Amino acid sequence: MTTEGLPAGRRARAHHRTVDRVAAIMETAARSGSDGVTLTDLAAQVGAPVSSMQGLVNGLVAVGYLDERARRYVLGGAPYLLNRLAGRAAVASVRHDDLEWIHQRTGLTTVLSIAVGSGLFYVDYCSSDPRFAYLAENHVRRSLTRTSSGWVLLADMDKRDLWPHLRELGDDDPALVDRFLAALPGIAETGICAAPHASLDGDGAAIAVTEDGRTVAAVSVIGSHEEVSARAEELVDILREAADRWRD
Repeated sequence: MTTEGLPAGRRARAHHRTVDRVAAIMETAARSGSDGVTLTDLAAQVGAPVSSMQGLVNGLVAVGYLDERARRYVLGGAPYLLNRLAGRAAVASVRHDDLEWIHQRTGLTTVLSIAVGSGLFYVDYCSSDPRFAYLAENHVRRSLTRTSSGWVLLADMDKRDLWPHLRELGDDDPALVDRFLAALPGIAETGICAAPHASLDGDGAAIAVTEDGRTVAAVSVIGSHEEVSARAEELVDILREAADRWRD
């Protein structure tokens, strides 16, 4: 029987060329793992001109569905956030027990964060503070440039993706841009950011979560400026010990 002979509700869904291409891009990037895939290879896999693929790929990077590293594309943070919204783990290596372990030793709010597009999202947390419960459970967008976790995530970005964040911030707070750029080499080397004083609301210490050689998330502890500054060395030691636990 042809599709014309089927009841309307049972006809096969029509394909959409753009949607098919986006789906193929995402699947190809996922299958490439941590190695990533070039634009030329994506175009060959999808069967589309490179010129047509460039706009789609740029758009997917802009909203966090792809990341670009050295002209190669891998999955970005957005698919992980969607998994979290659906009740699935956003980061494979860090469990909620790890956050509880840090929280018990520091007494501070502990969060697991990922970058999606231009924002940062808490995808898990351990805290007695209802403000952070609200932010995490409602997946409220936070600033990459004004959080310790954000600085860790920014430090692993290609410059092409990093510069727009800093240009936007530079209009409002050029001194903060200067502080970030001064701290950038150390954060990139160690995966650690402590007491950046990036926000008026509080401060934090954060450590990178790496999987397959990439920073996929950050774990941070958050408190007042005074407490985080006074305990910065202790907090970093606890975060390093926790990282050794989830890497085992």
